[in-house]
Amino acid sequence: MPSPYRAIFSAPGTAAFSAAGFLGRMPLAMMGIGIVTMVSQLTGRYGLAGALSATLAVSAAVLGPQVSRLVDRYGQRRVLRPASVITVTAVAGLLVCAQQGWPEWTLFVFSAAAGCVPSIGAMTRARWAAIYRGSARELHTAYSFESIVDEVCFIFGPIVSIGLSTVWFPEAGPLLAAVFLAAGVWWLTAQRATEPQPHPAEHHSRGSALRSRGLQVLVAAFVATGTIFGAVDVVTVAFAEESGHKAAASLVLAVYALGSCLAGAVFGLLHLKGEPSRRWLVGVCAMAVSMIPLQLAGSLPFLAVALFVAGLAIAPTMVTTMALVEAHVPRTQLTEGMSWTSTGLAVGVALGSSAAGWVVDAHGAAAGYAVPGVAGVLAAAVGFLGYRRLRRPVPTREGQGRRDERKQDPEQPEKQQHVV
Repeated sequence: MPSPYRAIFSAPGTAAFSAAGFLGRMPLAMMGIGIVTMVSQLTGRYGLAGALSATLAVSAAVLGPQVSRLVDRYGQRRVLRPASVITVTAVAGLLVCAQQGWPEWTLFVFSAAAGCVPSIGAMTRARWAAIYRGSARELHTAYSFESIVDEVCFIFGPIVSIGLSTVWFPEAGPLLAAVFLAAGVWWLTAQRATEPQPHPAEHHSRGSALRSRGLQVLVAAFVATGTIFGAVDVVTVAFAEESGHKAAASLVLAVYALGSCLAGAVFGLLHLKGEPSRRWLVGVCAMAVSMIPLQLAGSLPFLAVALFVAGLAIAPTMVTTMALVEAHVPRTQLTEGMSWTSTGLAVGVALGSSAAGWVVDAHGAAAGYAVPGVAGVLAAAVGFLGYRRLRRPVPTREGQGRRDERKQDPEQPEKQQHVV
């Protein structure tokens, strides 16, 4: 492991909570695509499969920030364990309903209940922020490492989920995802030494973190970004099936995540200067442009190459987003703020998977790639329109104090920049 990554693990407990976070995040890459694969295997209906995946994503978008807000107030252990129990129980109900062929409305009920899933990525990033607060370079490397973990999950998650559901039995992918969630949450919350200090209710009198104008821009852009991700997942599975190699969809999606993983690894080694908002805008525009080759996909090998190139813009944009969240959200609401970006992605995934499913059913898989293409244009538009908000974080008493301290410390030029 390169020295900047090795250095961040010198703090006690970091390796353990990162490993637990990896295990708990595997469902992020397995659950949605597992439901799509399961339902399409059992019913052959991509529209229904996409709608159920969208229901799960919308529910997570609504409930996720509320779970994180409770975490900021009461701590990770007290909130995450009950939330994960609800999610695992709901997933079990969903699998039973699907296997038994119960009415469709029961599938939607359990999919909605499963949305109580905690945002494990926000929990681990909050732990890094508590350990390296004020150390811009270390925090940048830690966020980059977390993006690598995200992409490793997306490399192996779809392979495992789709592979088990197609080779073993249709419900196998979502079932294993629920097991990973339960194990990861219990392991993470058992580690009390690195758990961020919860904040009493009086610190939340300012209301939701979403009142931040900068965070509003990030969330809106991530809705469009999530639409890209959701649509690409559904359309790629359908495209592979039309090509006669449905199981290959997991490999193609893994290549997509591999591009992001490699880009994130390199990005974490860099110490970049300049405005994070500018780098973020460049990243969003790069994701939009990378959707163009998908419109020309005529074979799985070409699609794999196009998705690998498209993946190169993802991790650097995500890393910069986390830096911007910390700049625009008060410290006492950091977990909630990070969860709102995940909410934006979840809403987008819901829209993308649902829209793509209907387009595939009506016009075929190749036409479905128009959905992520349009979403990329919308993400870039939001980025341009909201750029000024991102350049000027609204100072809170706490945030202003940190900026004032950096201005008074001319011997540490690295800390004059909040987070790269």
